[in-house]
Amino acid sequence: MSDKNRSYSGLFLTPGAGSNRNHSTLCHLEKLLHPLPVERFDFQYRKQGKHFPAPVSNLVSEVKDAVEKMSKKHGIESQDLILGGRSMGGRVCSMAVAEGLPAAGLILICYPLHPAKKPETLRVDHFPSIQVPCLFISGDKDEFGTPEEFSQHLPKISGPVTTLYIEGKRHDLKGADERIGQAAIEWLNQL
Repeated sequence: MSDKNRSYSGLFLTPGAGSNRNHSTLCHLEKLLHPLPVERFDFQYRKQGKHFPAPVSNLVSEVKDAVEKMSKKHGIESQDLILGGRSMGGRVCSMAVAEGLPAAGLILICYPLHPAKKPETLRVDHFPSIQVPCLFISGDKDEFGTPEEFSQHLPKISGPVTTLYIEGKRHDLKGADERIGQAAIEWLNQL
């Protein structure tokens, strides 16, 4: 990962709603990308011991503030960072980028296209405002969005989209950290 010509200089990663910055997937990505700066972020509600997320607008503000702090800490412009994470965390990062937070790209693992068993409640209104390269990684049995559902909605994204559906896996992608890491490295190397 020492290529000086790459189009990104660090990663900012967020966990899903029921997890924290120490989720195995986020830790694995940080290890793979060392010595590149990687920030694994915890939302305030988790730090406060709460189990339910704050309103999504608050979470988007938290991400914007944390990305700004990471930029200052490492001397990296926001537009040189890859943002993303698991499930809700990735969704929040994608919303922040859609609202104008500069980024080099998005890695969205288990993106929650809709709540489980509520396919009519889509979380795609911001997709047309995403203009950066995106990597979506999900299980092909994910109850928060099937490959068929993603194929209907991902074309709304203006930036280039890459997808990986891991066979037989559900929303937790249990045991798939190696495969996720491999896909992320391959995608990052093509940016």
